[in-house]
Amino acid sequence: MRLFKNVKKIPNRMRLRLYSTESLFTMIYSRNSFRGAQSLSGPGSDMHNTMRVRAELPSLLRKIETKSLLDIPCGDLYWIKDLDLGVDNYIGADIVRELVEINKKKFGSMTRVFLRLDLLKDELPTVDVVLCRDCLIHFSNSDVMRALRNIKKSHAKYLLTTSFSHTTVNEDIVTGEWRPLNLQAPPFSLPVPLMVINEGYTGSVNYPDKVLALWKITDLP
Repeated sequence: MRLFKNVKKIPNRMRLRLYSTESLFTMIYSRNSFRGAQSLSGPGSDMHNTMRVRAELPSLLRKIETKSLLDIPCGDLYWIKDLDLGVDNYIGADIVRELVEINKKKFGSMTRVFLRLDLLKDELPTVDVVLCRDCLIHFSNSDVMRALRNIKKSHAKYLLTTSFSHTTVNEDIVTGEWRPLNLQAPPFSLPVPLMVINEGYTGSVNYPDKVLALWKITDLP
């Protein structure tokens, strides 16, 4: 992790800019900065807030005949580890090296592999579906664009990712912060998704419009 003299004296937003993407999310993970009660990936990965996703995701994947899935970022696999996704090949990827190594030891198998990948710049494996839950909401708008371009380069068939359907303005942030993100609103302007899973999120603030939305990769900008 990169170290900086007197970093605590720098305002928080400026401080985030000092870190590489890997160092930043490694620090967030090691400090549980997202304050997940059950999962170090944050409250969005707690069992209560994944109830609808766990109930509906396998069915959605079957409908689009998913045989291979890239889960990026996979985090600590808290909510998905025991879920029967019905796929032949699951690839879990994360930018945090420690997480990847732990997942390999605990969950790795012939059909479940784990890779250290940076969504913004590393070459991604070609799969049927890229699952990118609760990730782009922590990226600046320009980094969201970079991630979408990189996903499109993978030649995967579908992207299944988090969106907030009632958000009208996509506030820009510094990568590492958070805000609700609507991928159908500018500057992303994706078309109407093919399918959605309404998550019914009820954290410290309720977001009834939080969904997992499905797009064809060819429809990405």
